[in-house]
Formats: sequence, structure tokens, C-alpha cells
Amino acid sequence: MAKTPVPSLRFEREAWNAGAHWVAGVDEVGCGPIAGPVAAGVVVLPAGRRFRWYSQVRDSKVLPERSRDELSMKIRDSVPFAIGWASVEEIDRIGILPARRLCMLRAFEQLAVRPDAVISDALDLPLPNVRAVIDGDALSVAVAAASIVAKVERDALMHQLCERYPGYNLCRNKGYPTPEHKRLLQERGPSPIHRTSYAPVAQYTFRW
Repeated sequence: MAKTPVPSLRFEREAWNAGAHWVAGVDEVGCGPIAGPVAAGVVVLPAGRRFRWYSQVRDSKVLPERSRDELSMKIRDSVPFAIGWASVEEIDRIGILPARRLCMLRAFEQLAVRPDAVISDALDLPLPNVRAVIDGDALSVAVAAASIVAKVERDALMHQLCERYPGYNLCRNKGYPTPEHKRLLQERGPSPIHRTSYAPVAQYTFRW
């Protein structure tokens, strides 16, 4: 079995050595779910500073929930960050790829600092000095940190939506198409936060 990659500061260090001070990592979460919005996190690392959590971050998908929650707090308490969203309606209207870029750009709009360089998880963005890195959330500390804060924020929202739209167990599946979620979707029909452009949802008639 292949080892899980450990994110490093390789890409950040290259940007710092080229003269950047603030280096941002950006990643989005929630592309695969059939319900709920897509969210992006941006985390900005300064030159000349090191934090202990740098060695602890991983792609958010491979971390236990408790570890994500603890790391998200450490990240948010120590460096600039921001969250951006694209709604279910926007996903259905423009498609998931444009929605991914949209929520990333909205995250940058919320930042308190202007990054000198950006490391993106695979996506090109219409911003200065962007480096798109495939599997960036597994390779870059800044991108992995961004994936963590975004994942924690989106999961918290899905817990709220679970209370607003009961019957789909969104608290547990977070909108992903688990066998249970698809069974409940078949029984109840889609809710207003299900993505009608996604095949598992499109096949059912609205009952709301």
C-alpha cells in the first residue's frame, strides 16, 4: 500500500526565495456531494515564520474529524485565512468546475492580506502569480491547511442543514452519495439543497 504523502514547504519556499512574503494556498471541498454548497479555503503563510502545525497537516480527506477540528483551530489562530462559497443554485446553473473557481475567488475577496503568490490545488485562477499543483492538498502545507479549514467549515454548515432538512442524515454523510443517502433520497425525493444537475438527484421528481 502506498504511503500517504506528507505535505512540505517546497512550493512555498520557492515562492519565498523568489521574493514573496505572503504565500497563499487554496483548495475547495464538497465537489462530490449531491447536496449542499461547495466551499473553498485560503490560508496564507508568511516568510520567516514556522508553526508547529506545519508538520501535522495533511490532505483533509485522510485526517480523522477530531484532528481536522484541532488543526483548523490552530491554523485560524496563527495565520490569515478566509472561506468562500458557491451555492447549490450556482452549481446547478454554471456547473461544478466554474463553481469551484467561483468559491475560490470569493475566498480571496475575504482575505485581510494580499498574497504575493498563490498555490492552487490543480486549478488555474485569474489571479497574479498562481501555481496550479496537481494533488496540491497532499503536497503543499498551505494547500493542505486550506483544505482543512474549508472541510471543517463546510461540515459545520452541513450539520445546520441537517437540522433544517431532516430525513437525509446530512449530519453523517455531509451530502455525499452514500448508499444510505441515496436510499433516503429515493424514499423522500430531493430537498431544496440537493444538486439537481447531479445524476443521482436528477432522476427523482421534486416532492417539496
